[in-house]
Amino acid sequence: MPTYGQHAAGAGALLAILRDGRARTRGELARLTGLSRSTVSQRLDGLIGSRWVVEGEGSISSGGRPAAVFAFNGGAHVVLAADVGATRARLAVLDLGMNVLAERVAGLPVELGPEPVLGGVADTFRELLAEAGRGPDQVCGVGVGLPGPVEHRTGRPVNPPIMPGWDGFAVPGWLGERLGAPVLVDNDVNVMALGEHWAARPAVDHLIYIKIGTGIGCGIISGGRLHRGARGAAGDVGHIRVPASDAPCRCGNTGCLEAIAGGASMAAALRGAGVEARGSRDVVALMRAGDPRATRLVRQAGREVGTVMAAIVNFFNPSVILIGGDVAAAGEQVLAGVRETIYSRSLPLATQHLGIRAGELGDRAGVVGAAVMVVEHVLAPGSIDRPAAR
Repeated sequence: MPTYGQHAAGAGALLAILRDGRARTRGELARLTGLSRSTVSQRLDGLIGSRWVVEGEGSISSGGRPAAVFAFNGGAHVVLAADVGATRARLAVLDLGMNVLAERVAGLPVELGPEPVLGGVADTFRELLAEAGRGPDQVCGVGVGLPGPVEHRTGRPVNPPIMPGWDGFAVPGWLGERLGAPVLVDNDVNVMALGEHWAARPAVDHLIYIKIGTGIGCGIISGGRLHRGARGAAGDVGHIRVPASDAPCRCGNTGCLEAIAGGASMAAALRGAGVEARGSRDVVALMRAGDPRATRLVRQAGREVGTVMAAIVNFFNPSVILIGGDVAAAGEQVLAGVRETIYSRSLPLATQHLGIRAGELGDRAGVVGAAVMVVEHVLAPGSIDRPAAR
């Protein structure tokens, strides 16, 4: 079992050990970290005072006086998580074990602009906290997923195509001021990938999550970590050009994958054929009702997504591809199309043990992933140690 050097093992290192859910004695923690028992006791006192750790109900005896045990206090703090989509937002209060304590879907179209949407988010969070029986002082952080490019370091959207008025808006500062907690922001597909990876761990270290909804995006987990790229733009597969297509895209280019396989484009195709469909959910509902035009569109969308993903499979070699978003509710119709082209266009070695399936968390992937993003930041050893250093 690894040890943490004397200089590296602060209170955060003790908390990192205890987060596996196993209660440990001071002696065990001293052996794992290389710290003296008195130093371990001092740092445990700080963690107990901050409610990150509790003294366990049980005790361990080796023949003498039973030794007290200490455990991670996963229920003392909560996280606020928001998955903001094109037309609605899912908001939740979760504990540190990713258990949803209160949840709501709110009609907050992102096109209303940052202040109306984020004001609605803040108001809904306050209501959900009251519903969960928690107070603002128990909130350790807020996580937000947005349906557009986000510079993760600053939490500011960057030229988001469907988010008028959001470009460069200081989301963390605006929302943090109203909620009194640190705020982390990322692209919605990235946080969904984090949520699905949390659900799949520890079996999966190389994962691709594809969201097929109004638009199309991709989250990449590499070596167990989210890959954002140099500026946070990694995974924007919806704007990869598809051969032999000149369909206009909302980004200003033509032939983008999203322009021919996204939910908005499928709904537009159905309207052109005289069928009422406002968005991706209507397309799936029509397919489930047996409409042959909707069924063909969904299956072909899967093929088009698979064509782009085949190149990514050859390049990245993931172990699992998960399909999410509204169109994932089409089930085998979309999955069959994706599998068909990936298996026919990718190298045999890359697909030998490749799993392609629907995501496990469904509509909750975004809020769980936003909470994971916050918890991993707030409970990182460096973050826990900084207050003590001050």
